Amino acid sequence: MRLSSSCRGSFTTILLVATSVYTEGRLLHDLHHQHKQHRHESSVLPADHGSNFVTNSQIGIKSNMPGVAALRPETSPNVNPSRSDHLPAGNQSLSEDLQPFLMSKADLKVRMLDDVTSKVHTMGDHGHHETCHKTSYSKVLPIQKRQATSDSICPAANGTMFTSAAGVQYQTICNINIPDQDLLFQTVATFRDCVAGCDSVNSDAGENNCLAAIFLPNRVGDTDDCYLKYATDNATPVTTGLIDGAILVVSQPVAQSTTSSSASASSTSSGSGPRPVYASGNRVVVPSIAYSQLHGPTKNTPSGQYIDIKLSPDLTLAKSLLIVGDEVDLSIDYGISPDTGVLPLNSTTIPLLTYLTDTPHLSRDGGKGGYLNGAHMFIFCDTGSYSTTTDNTNGNFLAFVSSSVATDTGMYALYGNPVHLEDGIGEWSDNVGRMRGFSPLTAGEQGYNLAMQGQGQRYAIWPESSIIPVNNQSAILYAPIVYDNVDMTTKVATFTYTGATLLTVTAGSTSGPIAERTVDRLFQEDEVEWGCVGGIRSWGPSGIGGNDGMVYLFGNVRGGLLLAKVSPNSVADRSSYQYWTGNQWSFGMQAPTSTAYFIPGSFMDVDVFYSPRHLTFICVYMTIYADSTFYYRYLLAGQAILPPFAPGGDSSSDYVANILQYNWSDEIPLYKTGSGLNGAYTYAGGVHQGYFGQDDITNGGSKMMLSWTAPTGLDPASETSEYQIVTAEIAWN
Repeated sequence: MRLSSSCRGSFTTILLVATSVYTEGRLLHDLHHQHKQHRHESSVLPADHGSNFVTNSQIGIKSNMPGVAALRPETSPNVNPSRSDHLPAGNQSLSEDLQPFLMSKADLKVRMLDDVTSKVHTMGDHGHHETCHKTSYSKVLPIQKRQATSDSICPAANGTMFTSAAGVQYQTICNINIPDQDLLFQTVATFRDCVAGCDSVNSDAGENNCLAAIFLPNRVGDTDDCYLKYATDNATPVTTGLIDGAILVVSQPVAQSTTSSSASASSTSSGSGPRPVYASGNRVVVPSIAYSQLHGPTKNTPSGQYIDIKLSPDLTLAKSLLIVGDEVDLSIDYGISPDTGVLPLNSTTIPLLTYLTDTPHLSRDGGKGGYLNGAHMFIFCDTGSYSTTTDNTNGNFLAFVSSSVATDTGMYALYGNPVHLEDGIGEWSDNVGRMRGFSPLTAGEQGYNLAMQGQGQRYAIWPESSIIPVNNQSAILYAPIVYDNVDMTTKVATFTYTGATLLTVTAGSTSGPIAERTVDRLFQEDEVEWGCVGGIRSWGPSGIGGNDGMVYLFGNVRGGLLLAKVSPNSVADRSSYQYWTGNQWSFGMQAPTSTAYFIPGSFMDVDVFYSPRHLTFICVYMTIYADSTFYYRYLLAGQAILPPFAPGGDSSSDYVANILQYNWSDEIPLYKTGSGLNGAYTYAGGVHQGYFGQDDITNGGSKMMLSWTAPTGLDPASETSEYQIVTAEIAWN
């Protein structure tokens, strides 16, 4: 195996002592916490450098870099200083009434259930009580009185009926608050987004659990502005500020998802997203860069709630399995551990919703992802959680999982600002911020991790690539299964690639993106790491979001990228995959020594996408040479390439197959990220396709978002953390 991408392409692992580690939903006592560092001190890596994984023999790699592995930018705590169900009903100024309370940082507490003690504050003369999250902000901004704006539905629309994007009928209510009876609260961009959250809850649950949506759009300081209600009792007029609200017309059946997984005939696209705009002419437009703009490190805000579900009994494995060394049976002979993976929000889990009592600080690396069903997701590898971290005080280590996921909230990067990320309700395992992990573990892997705690061995799932969409509602990831073995005396870490699992990803729910482990181990340890570096979707005649066409996946080997393909309906069937031999497709798998590259090079991270603006394919990547630089190449097609669903396209064509028919341009520098704060090189670079909507390069626009991991060398429990996820905007000519 060769040097690859994201979570493991440029660093090794070191263990430092932690008092406890919470791995995929369990508290592991006295297990040493892992720390990641770049694998090579040199600024240039040799082109023929071997694998980042040890396949058959185990070779220890030492590092001299202290600290605990983590990657997290500046914290943006989930402060909720004024819940909508606690708006005073009198005529006093709302901001004046709340300001003394909001500015008392020492008193901020999270609202809890009856079995958790919380400090209660009395507000004004209303006899009203309120509790809020602890915060690490040195200043908490008060709520401003909202005035009607040009895009406001209130007060003019009060009492009118409207239909949501999901086809559900609501009645508009203005300046009406519904005290208590909170189902969920969150930050959204618009009133329509708030209503869409209500639709999503009901669609997930299969019944109408959300009966109203209350939206306060002019909240300051990134506080929650959308409140979903499970009842509409005691609706109360409010005179201190304008509220946009909607009450569900409950005589309707439950709304189904707003997008359909079945292909629908369309000349442009079967999806509900932007319709691509194609350049004119019959020749390729040569891609070049107009400008770039750095957004800076992302900010992270955990959700304010979690699902309080009881953990299952520990699985007791045979002693013959509890040995040092990987055992593939643990990945294939056991079902999925119910204590791992993101929990869905449905009729079973909604009654278990309660509140986080702390604002956890998260440290992690990776950060590739993509757009799916309305969610812009960032998917991470090893993730540590810590208690609340401030400028002056580091948090205490709480937990460790091998993957996590967050979604963009606010879309701030559209305006050149840092991305704000939120971890979903279904990710948390307890009230202080330990996590369940994004990718589920098998009961065998989880049982092994629990039994071997403190000895330096574990199984991990490291999603390293951008998602590959299958249709409008689901995507796939081919994620490496890694056996991690650390000598507790020498601190020598050894990774063993034991195969790749197939994850099916869904998004759009308020619980956060969910990964299902569709095939526990699809590819084996001695085979090409098919799909682990990513792939590309070839949409069929029904258009973007349909179920026809093909899925292509890349095999990253020394010297270049190999290619495989499969029907989107057969991704879980290993026997259905075909492999490019250099001159034809074959059901015989190519070996890791194959030279049948569709594009030569030394790749660490790679994304290949079709650009309607340029009528050809573009490959964006980082190399193994540790130079903190993105590069691009474009396909030198003899004529314009059009998808089968585009105007003028051939409905019988497989347009992605063109990447085998033409050569690629020479390597062109795209963007220099610069080193991390400690001078180390950056890695885990990726393109977040679709981020800019109609103006995105993948839709015929000019813009593209890049993200990467930048080391800081600082304590992962600090405010800045040891690594940062950084984004930038690229504008194409």
